Amino acid sequence: MILFLIIAAIALATALLVVLNPNPVRSALFLVVNLFCVAGLYLLLNAYFLSAVQVIVYTGAIMVLFLFVIMLLNLGTPDRSLNKLKAQAPIAVLGGLVLAGTLVWAVTKGTPPIALPTEPMVGLDTLGSPQGIGKTLYDPKKPWLFPFEVTSILLLIAVIGSVVLARRSYGEEASKS
Repeated sequence: MILFLIIAAIALATALLVVLNPNPVRSALFLVVNLFCVAGLYLLLNAYFLSAVQVIVYTGAIMVLFLFVIMLLNLGTPDRSLNKLKAQAPIAVLGGLVLAGTLVWAVTKGTPPIALPTEPMVGLDTLGSPQGIGKTLYDPKKPWLFPFEVTSILLLIAVIGSVVLARRSYGEEASKS
């Protein structure tokens, strides 16, 4: 319960920092931390597959896409990325040490791995497994596939919009010179 409260507090704080930070690159980095916290919450729910997918797909691929769009729009220009946080380096070192200590503790004192059952599981135990996710997504009584498709189309529209905005601003700069 204590670990849940710590991860949830970090997730809440980083979510607020994503919205309140004026620097888009730092905002994206806070979003990365938030997505790692969500993966940690999945781990606490014993949804190991969802946690791995969260890290690989969202923290990896989607954040690369977001940073690509930020750089394409040139939102991280020098006047916007001035370092106003003087205590950033010590806080980063402290955070890294806490993370390393937590990792060492988890490896040395953590719970032993659970033996997997030989028979197929039914119920909440399969919720985070690939089989449980597949059965939930493709069940005709639960149409969860449609929201995923809508999300992918929205991301595609956002990327196309950023390319159009980047071309427009680039064309205006070229015509001024």
